[in-house]
Amino acid sequence: MGRVSGKVALITGAASGIGRGAALALAAEGAKVVVTDVDEAGAKETAALVVKAGGAASAHKQDVTDEGRWQEVVAAAKSEFGGLHILVNNAGIAVGASIFEMTHAEWSRQQAINVDGVFFGVKHAIPLIAASGGGSVINISSVAGLQGAPGLAGYCATKGAVRLFTKAVALECAQAQMNVRVNSVHPGIIDTAIWQKMTPGGTSSVSSSVLPIAEGANSIDPNAIAVATPLGYAGLPADIAAGIVFLASDESRYMTGTELVIDGGMTAR
Repeated sequence: MGRVSGKVALITGAASGIGRGAALALAAEGAKVVVTDVDEAGAKETAALVVKAGGAASAHKQDVTDEGRWQEVVAAAKSEFGGLHILVNNAGIAVGASIFEMTHAEWSRQQAINVDGVFFGVKHAIPLIAASGGGSVINISSVAGLQGAPGLAGYCATKGAVRLFTKAVALECAQAQMNVRVNSVHPGIIDTAIWQKMTPGGTSSVSSSVLPIAEGANSIDPNAIAVATPLGYAGLPADIAAGIVFLASDESRYMTGTELVIDGGMTAR
């Protein structure tokens, strides 16, 4: 018996990185997984990997800023697998720019994906989780939701919002006796595609004094940053997925409204 056997999990941003890692880990522990991403091909690839490993999965294209699409995806989880017990709100983007140069469009897009997407997920998935007998919501925040970082003020704002939103929703669910726990996960430097996809936003190019981007490069090497962490290396999606499985399982049954920090010691200083 797996640690989440008989459960159904919905994971957003599951085409790669932490989302894919979470889908594979939850499936390996017995969950049926609904994987979504704006990258439909990547989501289908993740689902195929789950099935190849002997699990059950479906894939759906989803823009998490579209509330109507959230309703459709949650309905799909019910029709395909009979209910929902686990929600992993993982989809997110990072825009690297000085706050004095960031455009309002960049600010708004990041807020829409990182904050509105979590709001819609909670709003539409939790009622089905409660109706399915209860379960766990895991919102992926960041160490940037615990401490500031120059050049990432907009990103920090979104991840800080996810942290406190998580706590408030956890209290609402507890007060309503919904049997739904809500916690946040705060990864540190994890070697995923978000670094390559990070938008060097703003009205001028991002300088290395704001973010550690090498001259002529258009992305950040997470390992170059991670050497400064206490453990001295970047984490892997599997490291975060292990925490997600723990929060999804009954092992964490007495945890709600709190944060699980997996950061190689970054915030210990």
